[in-house]
Amino acid sequence: MHLPRNHGFSHPRSSEITPEAVYAARRDWLRQIALAAAGSTLSTWAARDALATATTPALSGVRSTVAGAQTMEKPTDRGDATGYNNFYEFGTDKSDPAEHAQTLRTQPWVVTVEGEVKSPRRFDLDALMKLAALEERIYRLRCVEGWSMVIPWLGFSLSHLIKAAQPTGNAKFVQFVTLADAQQMPGLGSRVLAWPYVEALRMDEAMHPLAMLVFGMYGQRLPPQNGAPLRLAVPWKYGFKSAKSIVQIRFLAQQPVTSWERAAPSEYGFYSNVNPQVDHPRWSQASERRIGEDGLFAKKRPTLMFNGYEAQVGALYAGMDLKRFY
Repeated sequence: MHLPRNHGFSHPRSSEITPEAVYAARRDWLRQIALAAAGSTLSTWAARDALATATTPALSGVRSTVAGAQTMEKPTDRGDATGYNNFYEFGTDKSDPAEHAQTLRTQPWVVTVEGEVKSPRRFDLDALMKLAALEERIYRLRCVEGWSMVIPWLGFSLSHLIKAAQPTGNAKFVQFVTLADAQQMPGLGSRVLAWPYVEALRMDEAMHPLAMLVFGMYGQRLPPQNGAPLRLAVPWKYGFKSAKSIVQIRFLAQQPVTSWERAAPSEYGFYSNVNPQVDHPRWSQASERRIGEDGLFAKKRPTLMFNGYEAQVGALYAGMDLKRFY
């Protein structure tokens, strides 16, 4: 594991974060921003924004009383949260999901629950949503690339599904497998990752009240680009841990290898907790840029330990070497 380096608060270049082909695409995107400012591509950006902010069916929930579930920070504008995304199944540029995910078919949708459980199940979406009362929670989202948002999610604690599945004493980890349909997801033709996308949590992490099954955001059902119809929100971890468009949940005795671990094991560990003291091997994680605040050139803010949820989740990692278990 690469130990922290004292090299300030500089944001990594896109060429350091992603493969060269992806970086080239983002340079094209930045050029489009400049052109748009000059008025030459306003119609293109208007079409993109229409896709990003397209309405989805309304969804409501009660205000959550879970400790830490209601940050007082101002939520990110919905247009930013739905138009600037990581969802590589629909492309590696931040605007690709809003543009390409609108054809995702979310009905019917079935989630298989299997593995080390007494009650393996196949849930349709309606059955899943009836497991517990829907709540609104306002969580910070921090991505490994250095940007962050504040999003009002709608859903309930993952623990409700876990209790319904009745895991056996052998179950130590919960694995999440996402949809991989090349007919609907053009990004599956890339070699950025091995598909399907796979993530996992330790059982006590998955049972923590803040670990959330999400069905909606901003008072509406999840839009396709944000992981419709079902995703995770694990607010103390980097965003890629919060798997989107989940189709399978497996309870396992052994720690599984996750997608980003497989792709770059020296850069992405299993835990992926937000930790400003542990750098990514190629850039600092000590600061972040909040999307929607003064555009691309916003002043950065210090990254908070566990993304600001240390009081709630710190005990999960008591005694652990967080530089080794990164």
